[in-house]
Amino acid sequence: MFPVLTSPAGNSIDSATLSHVHWLEFATSIVKNRLAYGTRLCKYGPMKRIIDQYLRDWKQRPDRKALMLRGARQVGKTYAVRAFGKTYDEFAEINLELNPEYARVFKANLDPRRILRELRLMTGRRLLPGQSLLFIDEIQQEPLAVSALRYLHENMPDMHVIAAGSLLEFALDRVGLPVGRVASLHMYPMTFLEFLVARGERPIAEHLLDAPPPLSLDGPVHEKLLRLAGEFLVLGGLPEVVAAWIEREDPNRCGEILDMLATAYRQDFQKYAKRHQIKYVDLVFNEVPARMGRKFKYDALPGSWKARELAPALDLLCKASVVHRVTHSAGNGIPLKAESDPARFKALFFDVGLAQRIMGADIKPWLLDPAGTINNAGPVVEAFIGQELLACGRPWIAPELYYWHREARASNAEVDYLLPIGNVVVPVEVKSGATGRLRSLRAFLDEKRGAAPYGIRFCGQPGSVHNDLHSYPIYAVPHVLRSQIPRGWF
Repeated sequence: MFPVLTSPAGNSIDSATLSHVHWLEFATSIVKNRLAYGTRLCKYGPMKRIIDQYLRDWKQRPDRKALMLRGARQVGKTYAVRAFGKTYDEFAEINLELNPEYARVFKANLDPRRILRELRLMTGRRLLPGQSLLFIDEIQQEPLAVSALRYLHENMPDMHVIAAGSLLEFALDRVGLPVGRVASLHMYPMTFLEFLVARGERPIAEHLLDAPPPLSLDGPVHEKLLRLAGEFLVLGGLPEVVAAWIEREDPNRCGEILDMLATAYRQDFQKYAKRHQIKYVDLVFNEVPARMGRKFKYDALPGSWKARELAPALDLLCKASVVHRVTHSAGNGIPLKAESDPARFKALFFDVGLAQRIMGADIKPWLLDPAGTINNAGPVVEAFIGQELLACGRPWIAPELYYWHREARASNAEVDYLLPIGNVVVPVEVKSGATGRLRSLRAFLDEKRGAAPYGIRFCGQPGSVHNDLHSYPIYAVPHVLRSQIPRGWF
């Protein structure tokens, strides 16, 4: 006889049901969903995320729309909504992948009253407008459920509805996003600020947000932050990895989780790529981490592949939020997109820890000598800064990253990132070491003097300001973007 088991959602699975389930498929389902359904607690309590405050703000908005959480798999979307659901009188979660019978509710028609009536009967929940939160997870499994969000908002505006999904962008390609009826929040791996809070370093996190510029932390505090940054640069910000590290500080265990996650992302290829594309998607997935900080050129990848074969593969990974483009812009003013050149770009892997694991990086130097390792890992630090710029931005719109490159035989220059702050363009240069030449940053400031009043350097030194050069330590992106980060989430 089969033993009595429970599904990842906590539902009992009896022997009769299990006898009709292929054991391998069932085991795979548990492995795939363990992270999403884990408690994600650490010795300092539940993980706090910046998105928590945005969700609370959404709840209080009188013009609230149905909400869609967008982002890569395993960045913490499900956990964030479940934690937020505790602020309601009632929380109802349906998962259209684990429980396909819920998906069929949306197939008959898009009448919101019928949909809620059937969901009440199936979930045993009252689903009362203004009192209940309905969470539709893995909504991409039924594109009609995406369309239903519009009618739920139009006909029952007091019903609080949140949807999320791992590969949501592909469903939106088919049915579109109901414009004006559904809001989006974009979610990323944990920021360094969130890592500090999870690590029990709340006073330091508060100081990063509230200290007046320039952020100048000398001596032991600066060294401690470099040590913590070294941990983050090799572990990354995927919540399951962070939780495992905080609980046991076992690098081997964290490495195993990163390997498992990399396998899960690779298994997703078959869900959104055509069969003949999978080998190209796999190639690009493996090569993007190795090309941190460099202009992405298809002909530089191993093999004799054509751009027409590899470009669609990169597009698919970007749509899955696993890769982000950093696009060239002339940088003469805001908006930067107006002078961008989509053909010239760098590719940024979405999580620096997973990128390092894919490259086979040795974890020990980052933990034993973080300051020295950071000083000799320019591309990795540049990728970390890019990841922070994305995740610390305002999540209501999908942030875009830009860089500047002047290609000239006698005066070649490149600035790592262009940051729109207010109505000006701020060039950002990343120097992993304590010192380094800033010829490119100076070239940009001289050329764009009217558009760029100052430049930012992230490096291994404490903060300082010298005329039009603002220097910050590499852990200070939350400090630079503090006006965009809400308070009260931790």
